[in-house]
Amino acid sequence: MSLVEAAANVVIGYGIAVATQVVVFPHFGLHASLSDNLAIGGVFTAVSIIRSYTLRRAFEAIRER
Repeated sequence: MSLVEAAANVVIGYGIAVATQVVVFPHFGLHASLSDNLAIGGVFTAVSIIRSYTLRRAFEAIRER
């Protein structure tokens, strides 16, 4: 179930990120197509996964000492 939870978190986070971009970007004068917003959301999602994994491993290493 941990894998299902993690996957759901990523999928939901990606959807929220893309929806937020579609709403917020125009307020800052940024006009991106839907495909651009999907790609940008994908990049930020990948960075978030890497960040979460790295922090989890770092804290696990600290805990094991």
